Amino acid sequence: MRSPLQGGLPPGSAVVVGAVVEIACDESGFSGTNLLHSTAPVITHASVDLAVDEAVALITALRSGFRFAPHELKSGRFLRGSGAREALEWFLAALAGRAHVHLIDKEFFLVTRIVDFLLTEPSYAAGTHLAREHHPAALALHEAGRATGGDWGTFLSAFVDLVRMKRRLPVDQTVQRFFQARDALRRHGLGTVADAVLDGLSPNHVRAVVARLDVDDRTVPPPLEPLLPALAETVLSWSGGQRQVLVTHDEQSALTADRLTRLQRVLADAYASASGTDRAGGLPNGVSPLAGLVMVDSRDDPRVQVADLLAGVARRMPGIIDDALRQPPPAPPGGRAAES
Repeated sequence: MRSPLQGGLPPGSAVVVGAVVEIACDESGFSGTNLLHSTAPVITHASVDLAVDEAVALITALRSGFRFAPHELKSGRFLRGSGAREALEWFLAALAGRAHVHLIDKEFFLVTRIVDFLLTEPSYAAGTHLAREHHPAALALHEAGRATGGDWGTFLSAFVDLVRMKRRLPVDQTVQRFFQARDALRRHGLGTVADAVLDGLSPNHVRAVVARLDVDDRTVPPPLEPLLPALAETVLSWSGGQRQVLVTHDEQSALTADRLTRLQRVLADAYASASGTDRAGGLPNGVSPLAGLVMVDSRDDPRVQVADLLAGVARRMPGIIDDALRQPPPAPPGGRAAES
């Protein structure tokens, strides 16, 4: 017997205005908070705007035209199957302009979390292009830190231990170990920008952030959950500021109703602050691009099965993520975007 689906955000809880595009999403490589020791160094979050009958037709074509059995429509088996190259070319061509893939490097994600959480006020916008002002600093720290060898890994591990929900050591010891690792890394002389990041880490601010995590301050997003910013970027890409996005997603424990509600509000606030007046043809101020998120079991939804296959292929072959997959086009007049 299947367990009841958890999480999600019913679309009725949002203001729905104008055009709405429906997408189906799944991920590959997500390992919860195990970001440093996973066998998958990247996460891919894939989405498609296929209707159910279109997804069924695509899956049927793979099974009949390329002789894939149902269990072979997982990326590993798919890429090892006979005729895989031809099937992959056909699959990607079929999805051109109808799909989006967002890729997250887990190690770099941790670096952005250090900058966004420990140097500034934690926000649900962190990890998306809505909060890019600290991106150059994170990039400089990542590039310089990787060249230092073991001290870099120790520093990242200390951060993970610092913000994880179940710590192995008392708070004082965990904070002390984090700053010891920071100091060891600092002695390498990483360059002006990277050193400024390390110097900017304040014990008082770090302790304050940790204290908020410990009392379950829900205004602070979960530091080690990359799926939330990945979802946000996916929604922003499909919306383009012109339409709302209704998401159907394979069940994920990270996507709780509370977190999704907070993300929805942050995205609405971002559009409101972008312009003082309603933009012609765009979303009205204060209306979130995230119309809602419905959880499903992937076994029941062929659209999610297609997104799952795309996510898995992209994780194993990131070079396939070209402009046709990264940028879903805006809905044309009279196109597939549903009107509400």
